[in-house]
Amino acid sequence: MKKEQKEHIVAELADRLKAADTVLVADYRGLTMPQIDTLRTRLLESGARFTVVKNTLTRRAAEAAGADALLTLLEGPTAIAFLEADGDMLAAAKALADMARESKVLAIRGGVLQGRVVTAEEVETLAALPPLEILRGQVLAAIIAPVTALLGLVTAPLQNLYGLIDARIEQLGGEEVAPVTESPPAEEPVAEEATQATATAVAAEETVAEEIEATEETPVASEEETTTEEES
Repeated sequence: MKKEQKEHIVAELADRLKAADTVLVADYRGLTMPQIDTLRTRLLESGARFTVVKNTLTRRAAEAAGADALLTLLEGPTAIAFLEADGDMLAAAKALADMARESKVLAIRGGVLQGRVVTAEEVETLAALPPLEILRGQVLAAIIAPVTALLGLVTAPLQNLYGLIDARIEQLGGEEVAPVTESPPAEEPVAEEATQATATAVAAEETVAEEIEATEETPVASEEETTTEEES
């Protein structure tokens, strides 16, 4: 390879390292070309570009890009997945993990995540996480769960009230309920008995008064007349 070609490759790798937030590194020894092509396609779908480059050129590019953390992973034949800004890191990690399991020869070495070295075990952990959309939904659900619970506590009494009203309307067959009018209170029996007792007392007083008047109108016989009658 000519010097100009090497310099071009180093400059291109350095630009990729500067633009990538995450790079994943693997040992590709033993992979067939069809397997490499399959892995490259899967990584492209996740927003990552898969590149196989000599370590000597990669080291020069890492030093030029200030990506010194990558130097510790450059041992043996190396393949690098450069994750673009809009790429899916979880999907890229899963693509590497799936190929390692299927081929039995690909070995994940680790990666660099925003300047920090991640181990092969951490990459495997990322690969085991649910897809990014589901993960975001779970985080959002965890955030809004307390608010939803509070809203449920506030609205539950009103919902119960509405349910009771609807059940009552259904029980009545949907007919309008006639307004309830207050009927005049019935006369109490005690008051009626008191009225009858008063009328009886008045009638008795009138009778006594009539008897007294009749007695006063009857003439009283004198003592002489009484005596004469007794002698006879």
